[in-house]
Amino acid sequence: MKLCIQIAQTPEGFRAACPSLPGCVSHGQTFDEARQRLDEAIRGYMAAMNNFVPERLEHEIIEA
Repeated sequence: MKLCIQIAQTPEGFRAACPSLPGCVSHGQTFDEARQRLDEAIRGYMAAMNNFVPERLEHEIIEA
């Protein structure tokens, strides 16, 4: 599954979001931590909304 995500630096670290999944947002101290937490959030979102958990996620990162 391929999704577009946005990762932006904030004063507290990094904020990651998946615009196509409303409310699917995470934060982390590093870029990689924010991306990893967003992967977990996406999997949780998909499981809750569609009863489907993708085995593999591919990202296209857009810098905000």
